[in-house]
Amino acid sequence: MSLPDSELPRTEDEWRVRLSPDEFRVLREHGTEPAWTGEYVETKTPGMYRCRACGAELYPSDTKFDSHCGWPSFDDAIPGAIREIEDNSLGMARTEIRCARCDSHLGHVFRGEHFTPKDTRHCVNSLSIRLDPSTA
Repeated sequence: MSLPDSELPRTEDEWRVRLSPDEFRVLREHGTEPAWTGEYVETKTPGMYRCRACGAELYPSDTKFDSHCGWPSFDDAIPGAIREIEDNSLGMARTEIRCARCDSHLGHVFRGEHFTPKDTRHCVNSLSIRLDPSTA
């Protein structure tokens, strides 16, 4: 479930206490887990994907698709759940996606690849999300 607003960490030190070192590196330091290593790369279980940091609902499982890129891919998010930020690191222009509620790094969004009718791929680290199989 989602953390109450009053329990959301306010500092990076507070986040560091709540998250594992790997989760902290990805969610708070904008890291990336190695391709094909995440627990949700090939998952087909119905449910809701939530932010691993704050529990906010992000992606219904019916928006997940096989992009064969090495990370879980979604073609749409719950409206208002994701914030997009220009990312010019690594010498290229990309769009970073963050949880709109807690500002944790999720991954990047790519458009124009023609994988789905929505023509959008949210490439998300498994360490950034948690599947709640009890909700659809």
